[in-house]
Amino acid sequence: MVKIGIVGCGVIGKTLAHAIEDRFARKARLAGLCDVDLIKAENLSRELKSKPSILSLNKLIWHSHLVVEAASAKASGEIARRVIRQNRDVLVMSVGGILEDTELFEQAGKLNRKIYIPSGAIGGIDALKAAGLDKLTRVVLTTRKSPRSLDGAPYVVEKNIDLGKIDREVLLFEGTADEAIRGFPQNVNVSAVLSLAGIGAKNTIVRIITSPQFTRNIHEIEFEGAFGKFSARVENFPMSENPKTSYLAALSAVAMLENILSNIRIGT
Repeated sequence: MVKIGIVGCGVIGKTLAHAIEDRFARKARLAGLCDVDLIKAENLSRELKSKPSILSLNKLIWHSHLVVEAASAKASGEIARRVIRQNRDVLVMSVGGILEDTELFEQAGKLNRKIYIPSGAIGGIDALKAAGLDKLTRVVLTTRKSPRSLDGAPYVVEKNIDLGKIDREVLLFEGTADEAIRGFPQNVNVSAVLSLAGIGAKNTIVRIITSPQFTRNIHEIEFEGAFGKFSARVENFPMSENPKTSYLAALSAVAMLENILSNIRIGT
């Protein structure tokens, strides 16, 4: 049985915890939960059949074979580094927090530990990885979200943007992926995944468009290179408990766990 610990008991952590207890019950079990918000962790523990223990991060890592980070981009780097230093594998959801962490990647290589990164709320990552084996010349992400889902983003606060006054479709941001991740750490996590799989955060272009008419989180991916040209569009329903998170992102994390626990691997 693979013992899995979860750090972060929000909507994705909750989805994964239930999947471990139900879908993966024959192959895995919950080693424990961890969250800076103790009440959130206790509430999740109570609704689970196994009533997993609430543990400190160090104890959670010690009792786990695999640790899932589902906390935030602000915390993911430190969490991942501590997991790897304690010689465990880690699945990272808040990819923006580890995007340029060369120390983490080098340490994982030295210790032969795994860092798992789900594709999140987009498709085409398998094609991008394959295309990247030869020359890639352009990678662009265009994201469309409602103003409500962008509330509190550092870029919005810094620019003093009144999201409540937006009454039509507006190009809110255009820049590189590293700029987008700093400005919208909870909204364009997919740009970090694209950057790691493709040509890097400084060469990946991100456009964020917002409108009160948008009821879905829409991502359009385009890239081209020696292989040819690729484009895809994903229209995600936001999760009711957290409109900043797309349902497909949670399902992607479950699919990554299934890939880790399965004897059959499908896709690149």
